[in-house]
Amino acid sequence: MSVVSLVILAVLAAVVLYQLYAVLGRRVGRQPEDTPALAGPDPVRRGAVPVVDDGAPLTGLAALKAGDPGFDVGKFLDGARSAYELIVRAFVGGDREKLAKLLSPDMMMHFEAAIAQREGEDRTETVEFLNPPRADLESVEVADDKARAKVRFLGEYRSRTKGPEGEGVDDRRTAEIWTFERPVGSRDPNWILARVDAAEA
Repeated sequence: MSVVSLVILAVLAAVVLYQLYAVLGRRVGRQPEDTPALAGPDPVRRGAVPVVDDGAPLTGLAALKAGDPGFDVGKFLDGARSAYELIVRAFVGGDREKLAKLLSPDMMMHFEAAIAQREGEDRTETVEFLNPPRADLESVEVADDKARAKVRFLGEYRSRTKGPEGEGVDDRRTAEIWTFERPVGSRDPNWILARVDAAEA
């Protein structure tokens, strides 16, 4: 083989090797460093408001769970339904001692005034729930280390009243939003009723 042929073959080999290097040396497909992390930053507590590592504050249910990881919506609503029935029965029966354990001071003041008015009119009342109340979680907020949960209740009950003019029976269907409060992270699992608002049925 002549020297010219050897030179030509060497040049061709160099070109082929260069093209192989150009192809194999490239990043092909998705690389490990291209894959974003599946889990976001862990929430941490900074002062009164839970935040994530990038400084953005958590809100709503996420904020509550950050401060109280054991919070369970289903269990909370079961407890709220029980509290609803207990409070309604205690109010109708004028049980101030029981109400004081379930209401905020402001709410207790309003309930006390209504009970006193009923007693002043010499009226008594009993209540019978026709169906278990329906409870739906409307919203949750955390502020100043206190959690507030709004629950929408639909209740159906039969009220029997007795007064100077006689007795009466009234079947009622009510729609209300009750706001419960509880310190975040408290060892006491009980929520306190802090507000009652009328709602659309």
